[in-house]
Amino acid sequence: MLQVSSVTKYFNDQKIFSGFNLKVDQGQFHVIIGPSGCGKTTLFDALTGVIELDEGTLSWKQKLVFNLTHHAAYMQQKDMLLPWFSLLDNALLPSKTGGQNMVNAKKQALKLFNRLGLSEYESHMPNQVSGGMRQRCALVRTLMFNRDLILLDEPLSALDTITRRSLQSLLLLLQTEFKKTILMITHDIEEALLLADEIYLLSPQPMTISRHFILDQPKPRKFNDPVLLKIKADVLDKLEGDLIHEP
Repeated sequence: MLQVSSVTKYFNDQKIFSGFNLKVDQGQFHVIIGPSGCGKTTLFDALTGVIELDEGTLSWKQKLVFNLTHHAAYMQQKDMLLPWFSLLDNALLPSKTGGQNMVNAKKQALKLFNRLGLSEYESHMPNQVSGGMRQRCALVRTLMFNRDLILLDEPLSALDTITRRSLQSLLLLLQTEFKKTILMITHDIEEALLLADEIYLLSPQPMTISRHFILDQPKPRKFNDPVLLKIKADVLDKLEGDLIHEP
């Protein structure tokens, strides 16, 4: 679905990544893990056109594109809900800005509210609900873009452990029920092992893919699986080693 080929990004004289390559297969759940500040969010910003790449190419379904603005939905770490809009109105923003039929869009949003456990909260304002419910609403809004690829930048990192675990199952729905392809950034190794079909472990700057893991264990998974425990140990060893040797 997506081929990222030899992309490069500089900030002044600092090389964030150079000659970076990534392949995202349709229908898969891909997870990116890397040390803080290595350039993960910068990569997402470049993919979605927030910033421009200095070099390299992006190919979407075998056609060259400048960015993924019209092909991917981007859910950031913060929920980014507008405080003066209700949850439903926030979820409908992609439909309003995209000029969609609002009657049909509202029906779709209400179905998603029901599916993601937000029924009866449609008229609530963001400051009237919990952080977990805000993220559920942000997830509905992301789905309302009706894009095949969803980019998730640590969407659950600001939540408490219990809420985070409950929402991880909803992220799996993106792939299993809504048939989306996922590319997600996380710092939570166990979260990656729970959700991913493929894990890309990144190096410090200039960012490269240092390890690539393919997970074919059926979902939902249990963390006592020896294969998963071995991958977790390998990821931790690599991250700790990079931290020790980082200049």
